[in-house]
Amino acid sequence: MDVYVDKPKCTGCEHCKDVCPVNVFDIIKIEQDVNTDHAPEEMKFKGQHDPATFAKFSTANDGHTHFKDKSSGARGSDCILCQACLIQCEGECIHIFDDSGNTYKSIYQ
Repeated sequence: MDVYVDKPKCTGCEHCKDVCPVNVFDIIKIEQDVNTDHAPEEMKFKGQHDPATFAKFSTANDGHTHFKDKSSGARGSDCILCQACLIQCEGECIHIFDDSGNTYKSIYQ
């Protein structure tokens, strides 16, 4: 099982960390190396957030901090595929690949 966070789309809201029953997600300060996980190159943070995601959530007032100083990283081997993070991920940045080749992506509404 592999779990990746598409860092440019991550809002830093911490919803994934809040709902994960096995603590797959780490919230990391952006000034540190946010690309310490094994995410594919296109999902690594390169100094700029996804413009559409930023426009949608930069003014959100839901009690969470957005785009300030943090992003999420994942430890995929611990994932139990409960999919709670996929429902709660507002940036739609989480990708899970199971051992059978199936792909699951965030479906925030």
